[in-house]
Amino acid sequence: MSVEPFHPASNTFWANKRVIVTGGAGFLGSFVTEKLQQRGAAEIIVPRIEQYNLVQPADIERLYNDSLSTHPDKKLETIVIHLAALAGGIGANRARPADFFYINLMMGVQLMHQAWVKGIEKFVAIGTICAYPKFTPLPFREENLWDGYPEETNAPYGLAKKMLLVQAQAYREQYGFNAIYLLPVNLYGPRDNFNLETSHVIPALIHKCIAAQERGDDQITLWGDGTPTREFLYVEDAAEGILLAAERYNQSEPVNLGSAQEISIKNLAELIARLTGFEGNLVWDPNKPNGQPRRALDVHRAEQYFGFRAQMPFEEGLRRTIEWYRQNQSRK
Repeated sequence: MSVEPFHPASNTFWANKRVIVTGGAGFLGSFVTEKLQQRGAAEIIVPRIEQYNLVQPADIERLYNDSLSTHPDKKLETIVIHLAALAGGIGANRARPADFFYINLMMGVQLMHQAWVKGIEKFVAIGTICAYPKFTPLPFREENLWDGYPEETNAPYGLAKKMLLVQAQAYREQYGFNAIYLLPVNLYGPRDNFNLETSHVIPALIHKCIAAQERGDDQITLWGDGTPTREFLYVEDAAEGILLAAERYNQSEPVNLGSAQEISIKNLAELIARLTGFEGNLVWDPNKPNGQPRRALDVHRAEQYFGFRAQMPFEEGLRRTIEWYRQNQSRK
């Protein structure tokens, strides 16, 4: 099934906006910056780690000083969209829990604090579905965020990102600072990270199926037992949701971004095998962790508050992702 190409919103909201996009050179960030260009943003600033280490408060202050000094002749309002994160799949989270906690916490807390200090007009904080409790009633509703501890393998990451919600609400209450908090579900799409050491489940499955095809293997081994479920959001849909929220949403409640479609990892693996043409066996390793048992979001707030609804059909999104990987990724 094919879909029409995405089109930018027809408005002038961004014409007088300076937008700082942390992580703007990354997977999701590259689509956000492209959409900002399409929408006519006055200035887009993408900090690079070679210039600004966003874990260091001094570098964050320097980033803001440098950014706010551009175009002094123009009266530009500044919006920060904080996408930068140390993220990865279950294996990466288990191997580096301290890094996942410290780096994500320090980046987010200091970026938001200094944005308030510098008088920046709006801060868009991107959280994570990993912030939800391990056993959350389905579909996940934003009011359930505090009903339990996150799934253990990604709790350090989830809690570090969750603190941005606490900070955003506290700074809004005390200072009137316009910070919003969005909770995107698992993303997928072209330009994703396909490194098996750090990737999430969809790019890992695509990598494994295509690599097995090329080697002539008759089976691939997958983590867990295949019973957990996940919801996935196409990266371009996610970028659109973030920008709609930046344009239209100015309240304290967290908001889910998702597709409202749940699929088991077993069914996902079988679907990707079919779409890649891998005809071998899928062997499950139950000694490896499953992660959170189920994930599926209630997405009514996003549509109600800023008119976002996911557009990309899942199988078509997977086809586009697989095609991009075959064309762009060098594999050993």
